[in-house]
Amino acid sequence: MKKAPDKLVFYDGDCGFCNQSVQFILKFQKDKSLQFLTLQSSFAEKLFQEKGWELPDLSTVYFYENEKLYAKSDAGISIAKHLRFPFSWFQFLWIVPQFIRDKGYDFIAQRRHKLSKGFCAVPTSDQKKQFIG
Repeated sequence: MKKAPDKLVFYDGDCGFCNQSVQFILKFQKDKSLQFLTLQSSFAEKLFQEKGWELPDLSTVYFYENEKLYAKSDAGISIAKHLRFPFSWFQFLWIVPQFIRDKGYDFIAQRRHKLSKGFCAVPTSDQKKQFIG
């Protein structure tokens, strides 16, 4: 299997809200260092197995950076570090205890299919380079 990129966002490819979130990240990222991969892809499945991670939960966003896998609100905050101002300020949510942040995350995750149905954006040719699989 090929090596995982340095900064990898895993998301539910069948979720409209998740796809809109990816479009948001693409629009506001500082640079083009982030790569994107659907949790349903065979590459994601192989990577989770190879790294010995628990099977992914489709209601969770994951972010892989510096050989560490972040999930839920930790992933969101880690991704925020790579966004332009003012969205980069979300990284300061680290001061909120994780169990509180994750409760908020779970509240949205449980309703994600109702928040946005069937959203599918076609990435530009430049954005396609940031998608794996």
